[in-house]
Amino acid sequence: MSEKRSRAFWPLAIFFSLFVLFLYGPTLTVLVLSFQGPQGGLTFPMNGFSTHWFGVLWQGLGVVDVWAAFGRSFRLGLVVTVLTVVISVLAGLAFRRRFRGSTLLFYTAIASLILPSIAVSLGIALEFRIFDDVVKAYGLGGDGYQSAMGLFTSALGAHLTWTLPFGMLVMFAVFNRFDPAYEEAARDLGATPWQTFRHVVLPIIAPYLVGVALFGFTLSWDEIARTSQAIGGPNTLPLELQGLTTTVTTPAIYALGTLTTAVSFLVIALTLGTGLFLRARRMRGASDAGKGTL
Repeated sequence: MSEKRSRAFWPLAIFFSLFVLFLYGPTLTVLVLSFQGPQGGLTFPMNGFSTHWFGVLWQGLGVVDVWAAFGRSFRLGLVVTVLTVVISVLAGLAFRRRFRGSTLLFYTAIASLILPSIAVSLGIALEFRIFDDVVKAYGLGGDGYQSAMGLFTSALGAHLTWTLPFGMLVMFAVFNRFDPAYEEAARDLGATPWQTFRHVVLPIIAPYLVGVALFGFTLSWDEIARTSQAIGGPNTLPLELQGLTTTVTTPAIYALGTLTTAVSFLVIALTLGTGLFLRARRMRGASDAGKGTL
């Protein structure tokens, strides 16, 4: 006999449904309204159904070059992803052994997660302004020097203060559960440290690296607060989108929101697919190795 549901089931189910609606309702609303007809507005009811506003977006939104901002955000996201993965793996390997000051270094590395994002952004901007003042005071940058702040300097640093703690926490958890017997077996067979890492450690942790890469790109792609004061030059796409909300009064702004969300979901899908592929390949390799020993 099936167990009857408790009295708390339906109130909790309703609460959960409202939570899901609150979480995803705005995104779904923007998605639907981005397909308004040519005479449609920013609110319901729908006035036709078309891809007109995506065409308007393709032609550009006034003085803002949306596609240039899209390219800047995409390139920055790729660089942040690579650096997050590499540094997180190196940090995970380093923290496998206890060393003096490791606890202090750990908390220092993840402290930016609890700091206000705008304060971090202002601090980075202040550091670069001080650096610019020193360079200009001593004439180190030449006559044409303006500022060291930019997409791949101050903005990159601001994004890394957000993505690196997440990446390192993932890799710390992975290496805490990593069985060193695999490495010992490889060394017993004559493998060098690099060969051990390349052929033993890396294939095992590869699915988790995909997760770290997903963190790195999506967090960078959507970042606003930490970039706002530290960008220094042309804005990233989220900053342009924030600025357009006060000037664009057509569903073209919804079309841009739908496009950026689609990119995020595409990256998530590719990442999950890659992770599942790596895991399946590793399981096939283990199965073939087991058959070979029989």
